[in-house]
Amino acid sequence: MIQNYPNPFNPATTIKYSIPELSFVTLKVYDVLGNEIVALINEEIPAGSYEIEFNATTLPSGIYFYRLQAGNFVETKKMMLMK
Repeated sequence: MIQNYPNPFNPATTIKYSIPELSFVTLKVYDVLGNEIVALINEEIPAGSYEIEFNATTLPSGIYFYRLQAGNFVETKKMMLMK
């Protein structure tokens, strides 16, 4: 998974990731307290490279985390929303 761009962002950012094989994928955004904000992806996806836009228009400024899980692979990265 590649770091989102732009970061910091306002109000939208792009998250890019690659899946090496057919997998059930979840991509979720959390606040600093660990509360789930939104599930951007929650489905089976074939192998390939993807990008998804996260629009945070309704969220307050702050630090958020996004977590990609695909099969046994899990990665979490930090992003900052500045309004």
